[in-house]
Amino acid sequence: MDPLMPPNLKLKRLMKTIFNILLISVGSCCLALAQKNASASPTGFIRVVNGVAQGVGTIKVLIDGDDMRPKGYNLGEATGGIGLSAASHKVTFKKEGVKEGTTNVTLEKDQTVTLIPFAEKVPATDQVPAHYKIQILRLKQKEVESGRTASFVSVSAIPEIKVELQDEEGKFTTIYVKRLSVAETPLNYSQGYAPAKVNGDSIKPIPIGGSGNYVVVLFDDAEGKIQSIYFRDFKFLSAD
Repeated sequence: MDPLMPPNLKLKRLMKTIFNILLISVGSCCLALAQKNASASPTGFIRVVNGVAQGVGTIKVLIDGDDMRPKGYNLGEATGGIGLSAASHKVTFKKEGVKEGTTNVTLEKDQTVTLIPFAEKVPATDQVPAHYKIQILRLKQKEVESGRTASFVSVSAIPEIKVELQDEEGKFTTIYVKRLSVAETPLNYSQGYAPAKVNGDSIKPIPIGGSGNYVVVLFDDAEGKIQSIYFRDFKFLSAD
């Protein structure tokens, strides 16, 4: 700065320089925050349907080490879509009395991956007694659905389940659902509750509203009886 410059002009120039430095700093901070927020914005989703009957208490769901609900989830309880970034995420399921299970899920933008934890018995060895371990069935969306479709998914121990689905005219359609797979059928029911049976026994009717894929998850309770839970998707699902 020129030593012959009047003091008041020196002060003005100094103030202007400080202001410009602060302006650049604030702008940089705002940009950094915007980038951080953009990367943290939910772009994909994970849905969990609890099918683990064995063990004690509720199941804990940890995503990248974070407990999604400290009180856990009961058998047959489903989450909504848990919003996450489009990236790879580690999902761990824990329940007292059952060996934990873990999977890695790579989410894509606007994609929902459904995870269904269930327990399988592991035979005894010379080193380890027989025990139950959490396994995970993963369902991925594959294409946009128009109209109404029913998708039946089984994590029951029964190798194949006979499902009878009633339409609005009272006629039944029979579908066979293999274990750890998805069976789809057109849903000829526009509104209300569609009656259904599994292996001849009635289950809770399926609540039907607008267009979409109505998913029925079949699982065993602690006594080995088949139970069901429903959720609505807007795409077909495939077992991964």
